[in-house]
Amino acid sequence: MGDIGRRGAVALTITGLLTPLTLALGTAPAQAASCTTSTGPYQKQVEKFLGRPVDGKQSAADCKAIKAFQTKHGITPNIGYAGSVTWGVMDLMNKQKAVGKNPNKAGKCPTNKGRIACVDLTLQLSWIQDGKKLVYGPVPVRTGRNGYETRTGLKKIYWRNIDHVSSIYHVPMPYSQFFDGGQAFHSVGVSMWNPPGSHGCVNMTKTDAKKYWSLLKKGDDVYVYGRKPGT
Repeated sequence: MGDIGRRGAVALTITGLLTPLTLALGTAPAQAASCTTSTGPYQKQVEKFLGRPVDGKQSAADCKAIKAFQTKHGITPNIGYAGSVTWGVMDLMNKQKAVGKNPNKAGKCPTNKGRIACVDLTLQLSWIQDGKKLVYGPVPVRTGRNGYETRTGLKKIYWRNIDHVSSIYHVPMPYSQFFDGGQAFHSVGVSMWNPPGSHGCVNMTKTDAKKYWSLLKKGDDVYVYGRKPGT
């Protein structure tokens, strides 16, 4: 594909960049909301995760702690209710932490390709390995939401642009490394656990996106597998 074709493919693919704008427009009213006194269905689990007394009953202190967590990760409405979305984020964090430094324990990401970037959609983790050696990670990532899933399979990085700007949304996509149409690794300024996810890209923190930029090059393999929770 020529350069114009490549850029066209990138431009025509939704890459999940409405989120910062949506966040800016959508969270301000919720942040002004008062704390709920209602006990949520996942009250005990959420209390335990946050290090609160586990009594299964909502308190003012519980609500304050839950609301702070929701605000940090862009969970709306952030009124301190221990619901399924909030617990889902916490549960994913617990599962990610349990992986430790052995993300390819099940051997699902190919070890016969040399250097390869792996993306586990189920655990929302990515890492770079060389054979069986872990080079970097695993790090939390934010992949495509329901209807805009990050596509699975073996791919290759075909275009890199350190200062890319989406021609659809005019939103910066720093450290972009495209591996499947308009789907790319790139940094974003929101939490990696911000629901419901991107429009297909593999979002990363700036630190991790910079590291991926330094470790990967055009032609390197990318393997995406699993299924993001909620898709």
